[in-house]
Amino acid sequence: MIEVDHAHKSFGKVHAVRGVSFSVPKGSVVGVLGPNGAGKSTTIRMITGTVPPTRGSVRVDGLDSIDQSLKVRRRLGYLPESNPLYPEMRVADFLAFRARLFGLLGKARKAGVDRAISRCWLDDVRSRRVGQLSKGYRQRVGLAAAMLHDPPVLILDEPTSGLDPAQIAETRQLIRELAGDHTMLIVSHILPEVEKSCDRLLIFARGRIQADGSADDLLRDLAQRQGFAVEVKAANGDPKTSMQAIAHIEQVESDPNGRSGDGWHALRVIVDKAAADPGAVIGGACRELGLTVRSLRPATATLEALYIRLVEQADKATAKVSEQRKPEGEAA
Repeated sequence: MIEVDHAHKSFGKVHAVRGVSFSVPKGSVVGVLGPNGAGKSTTIRMITGTVPPTRGSVRVDGLDSIDQSLKVRRRLGYLPESNPLYPEMRVADFLAFRARLFGLLGKARKAGVDRAISRCWLDDVRSRRVGQLSKGYRQRVGLAAAMLHDPPVLILDEPTSGLDPAQIAETRQLIRELAGDHTMLIVSHILPEVEKSCDRLLIFARGRIQADGSADDLLRDLAQRQGFAVEVKAANGDPKTSMQAIAHIEQVESDPNGRSGDGWHALRVIVDKAAADPGAVIGGACRELGLTVRSLRPATATLEALYIRLVEQADKATAKVSEQRKPEGEAA
């Protein structure tokens, strides 16, 4: 239903998207994750046809997002993070107005409004003014407006932002009910919600896709290398010395919950699971480096840990490339 093929997008000297490729089958629910500036929003804008790719192609339902832009937009429903609404209008009137913008007239408009109100659980507030509704209901109105024309593809940008736990649970249930009838892309920073709502995750960083797969598959790959949380102290008590020393061990990363205090520094150490005794490997390496170990325990693989690791790796790779490109003699 969605095909992105080696898509690049540059804004002047800023290379926002760098050769992104992925495809989304019909009926899939795909979560799009990444920090600010990762390229995910620009990729979404290329899919919706609001910006053209500098190179590569984007197709929706077999249609080119630029050459056949109007046809593509008729196949899309988009709920932006800002969720633009008219607070003075009543829910049914607002949806009827939006339906006219989609070209729905007469019986088709009424059927579209009734269907959207029913699917988004808005029957009890259809006569109320939008501005009088809770944030959760306003999110439902925005989603109803996006699906008035029954598009095969729905793109939801931060659909649970600002909602309380009960409203988040309701929105998650609604998304799951819409799955199957619609192909869905969900952009979010709320990792537990994406993990629960989506069949597949795309993790962006530095303009590229760093990981693509189900949460279970991605965490299984992460678990192939056993992680340990370790607290160490250098002989001089300087956390920087601990970091410099531990960096000589291969496959070492800062613990996502890393902290320093009284000279101790918390780290996440990754050891190949093929090692007979990973704890002994870490302890031996620390001893050789002159580090005292206060605690050493297996670390649970989580989506948050994976996300942070991938973003940090992308940042380090970009910094390394930038350093290599500096003119000879230029200060670091």
